[in-house]
Amino acid sequence: MKRRTLLQSAVVGGAILAAPRLSLAQSSRVLRFIPQANLSSLDAVAGTQYVVRNAAVMIWETLYGVDSTNTPRPQMAEGHEVNSDMTVWSFKLRSGLTFHDGEKVTSKDVVASLYRWMVRDTMGQVIKSRLDALEAVDDLTVRFRLNKPFAKMLFALGKSNAPMALIMPERIAKTDPFQLIKEYVGSGPMKFSTAEWVPGSKAVFEKFAGYIPRPEAGDWLAGGKRVNFDRIEWVIIADAATAGAALQNGEVDWWENPIADLVPLLKRNRNLNVDIGDPLGNIGSFRINHLNPPFNDVRVRRAVMMALSQADYMQAVVGDDTSLWKLCPSFFTPGSALYTEEGGDILKGPRDYEGAKKLLKEAGYNGEKIRLIVPVDVAITKAEGDVTADLLSKIGMNVDYVATDWGTTGTIRAKKDPVDKGGWNIFHTWHAGADCINPAPYTALDCGGDKAWFGWPKSDAVQKGIADWYAAPDVAAEKKAIVDINKASFENVTYIPTGFFQQYTSWRKNISGVVKSPFPVFWGVEKS
Repeated sequence: MKRRTLLQSAVVGGAILAAPRLSLAQSSRVLRFIPQANLSSLDAVAGTQYVVRNAAVMIWETLYGVDSTNTPRPQMAEGHEVNSDMTVWSFKLRSGLTFHDGEKVTSKDVVASLYRWMVRDTMGQVIKSRLDALEAVDDLTVRFRLNKPFAKMLFALGKSNAPMALIMPERIAKTDPFQLIKEYVGSGPMKFSTAEWVPGSKAVFEKFAGYIPRPEAGDWLAGGKRVNFDRIEWVIIADAATAGAALQNGEVDWWENPIADLVPLLKRNRNLNVDIGDPLGNIGSFRINHLNPPFNDVRVRRAVMMALSQADYMQAVVGDDTSLWKLCPSFFTPGSALYTEEGGDILKGPRDYEGAKKLLKEAGYNGEKIRLIVPVDVAITKAEGDVTADLLSKIGMNVDYVATDWGTTGTIRAKKDPVDKGGWNIFHTWHAGADCINPAPYTALDCGGDKAWFGWPKSDAVQKGIADWYAAPDVAAEKKAIVDINKASFENVTYIPTGFFQQYTSWRKNISGVVKSPFPVFWGVEKS
């Protein structure tokens, strides 16, 4: 039986055998939500998984927050002052802010939090490289003193992708930025119920009575985050048929990312809404470890790219509906202002398996095992991992397919060890289109070697292009820099884009206020 037929049969029959039956999600004060993956961590500074970020933004806030136009707006900050050359930035906190433990939010908490964030984040590292001082001027005022201008400060502090500049109590913020925090105390609209957390099964968020929302309407990470539920329960259901049945039966209210195979069935259910979750979509990512052989040789990386078919990956991820995906010979979001395909010809046209084999031979590849890490509990990464295993076999590479879960992948991918010591060669992920519109939020584009994102690519040409973009005086100069970055990224094979795709989200019709966003926005959502 084909996979799609099996899934349809399971959902039509209401099969929920893979998990205990849930009680109906009837209370208007409780929202039950199926996230994209298991929540194994809550630290969106030390980690970059989207599921972690999605949980973290309910618990912690930032000084500024981006709205649905990606414009940073004051959030924890009342506002800011900046001098004419943008080297001195001062921020004043809103008065009355408190953490979930009842302690007041002060500038000392902000300073400690920002120092931790600057170690891990690409934009934070730029700020740190220009930093003369980060000071707590008084209990509510924080000041950056820089030795070079930094015009994008507000976006850096308010962007939506991890590592995020989340403000934590000073005692927690002093945690080593390469170690996960163990205490989950923020000042956001929801408190995390540590006692009820069962990784792989459930995570619970409770409304924080002491939260003071801003007066403006909520808009992504900006404005008043008014939560209309006493509890938001994340129900982890890895099996797609079980998740679909739970949504149809009213046992959950909202499924973040239903797989494409089930969407036609969900659309036929008169009790459900089904829509594109984020119009900016995603770019699939074939992430390569540049430290470990054989991919420390650019010829091996290029050999794979010569043979890689984006259509194969996209069909595996979202199916045959071509309205949901497109080829993307670029590192940037299709349709965005700076999009370019310069340098991307290697991903166009017929795939060259023989040329790939020849290049592998020239590079000296001799059948060494390629350790491919595949999180099988996430539909996207499972689909892409299976395509990669087949691709590598076709060009004569020896694949060690390691089936694991998304949380474990987060641990493995941080290791710089050799493959025979627990390291890795390849893993799959995806990057939200909102994070790929320019280099500022684009952690995966950085080629700073040891300071870069997992895979640790190094390219002076890419780094120069990024620096040129930051320094660009106008849009024309920005576009030139983006062209240079795209070309250099393909030459270096920083990672391999596997295509652009969109995903559906689905929620029951008694739920209102669901908005299109790169992450689930729970404020403003109501249940009748």
